[in-house]
Amino acid sequence: MPDRLMLLPSTEFDEIRLLRIPEDFGDRDVVRHVTALIAEVQEERPEWRCDDVVAALEDHGFNVVDYILGPALDRCGN
Repeated sequence: MPDRLMLLPSTEFDEIRLLRIPEDFGDRDVVRHVTALIAEVQEERPEWRCDDVVAALEDHGFNVVDYILGPALDRCGN
């Protein structure tokens, strides 16, 4: 089965994360689960950092994937 990936965008380019999704999550379930994990970290740690979120995601089977950020596709196809 090919890897399924999820992009966690950010206004700060160095905080964008690309995740490998564990096989046991459906498409709708994975978005809900990741949203809940992020909210949990933000609630527990008012001064949370990106690394705190990544650690929580890794505890639940997600893996951060290295990537190269390419050029923007502004107005692609419009």
